[in-house]
Amino acid sequence: MHPITVIEIIASSIFIGLLFIVAIFLPRRLRKPGIYIASLLTFLLLMFFAARPYIHDYQFAKKKEYLNQYLINQYPNQNWEITRQIGRQYNRNYLLVNFDNERDWTYAYLVKNKKRICQGAWMPPEGKFPDEGKHYEVKDCEYH
Repeated sequence: MHPITVIEIIASSIFIGLLFIVAIFLPRRLRKPGIYIASLLTFLLLMFFAARPYIHDYQFAKKKEYLNQYLINQYPNQNWEITRQIGRQYNRNYLLVNFDNERDWTYAYLVKNKKRICQGAWMPPEGKFPDEGKHYEVKDCEYH
């Protein structure tokens, strides 16, 4: 588990604990609704942390589909593999592409939506420059 996720879970646990403590010390007529509210927020936070990985996987699948269509239009009759970098420190909008005819190169595509896709980074083999790649695209990602 990523350290940021651990911090989020600890902070959420402290928040929920404080809510329960406050609910217990409320006047008798407000205690029961306070505990219900704290329980509801606990349930919602648990659902959030449980569902988040599945939401990220769904978003990756959609962006991979968009990028695949883009690459089919840009590079017909070629094969490639689309992956992503795992970890919270990486931008989820960047997908990595390795073409079969250029295995030692990795191209990172920024995929915002179906119409906004551009090549944003390159990882050439040592001693090569990005513009020497067969699939190097010169586009400005900011205004694409």
